[in-house]
Amino acid sequence: MGLPVRKSKVTPPPACPLTECLALLRGAWAPNVIWCLSAEPRRFGELRHDIPRISARVLSARLRELESRGLVARSALDTSPPSAEYALTALGRELLPAVQALALVGQKLIAEWEKRAPVQGGRAERGGAAARGGGHASAAVAPEQGRLRRRPNPR
Repeated sequence: MGLPVRKSKVTPPPACPLTECLALLRGAWAPNVIWCLSAEPRRFGELRHDIPRISARVLSARLRELESRGLVARSALDTSPPSAEYALTALGRELLPAVQALALVGQKLIAEWEKRAPVQGGRAERGGAAARGGGHASAAVAPEQGRLRRRPNPR
């Protein structure tokens, strides 16, 4: 039997600004939606075209979340059939330098991975399961090599 947990007598610290800022970008595809809205307002179908791998359900959920957080504004268009246009608010525009910085770091990481990846079959091998042949193998890090090695699945 353990000791009982005592209540803290210290008042909780104020919210961390970094945590709060990153919370605005949480959710799958949220940074991508903000990126696509950075140049001009876009309609739902245009955003689906801009981000081809996103489903309509996820895009709709992300737009609603970003709108509720005050990052995206939705304006109904007087068209037939009715449609809406989405644009970044002033707060959403303030996040653009952070999203652009993340994209720049991502480009550098991808370039570095491609330089380090061994070439197999005429193309650079990526670290994902599909690139390693997929199947029913799990990955484990080989510390002496700093690379992934395959280990059979214990089924």
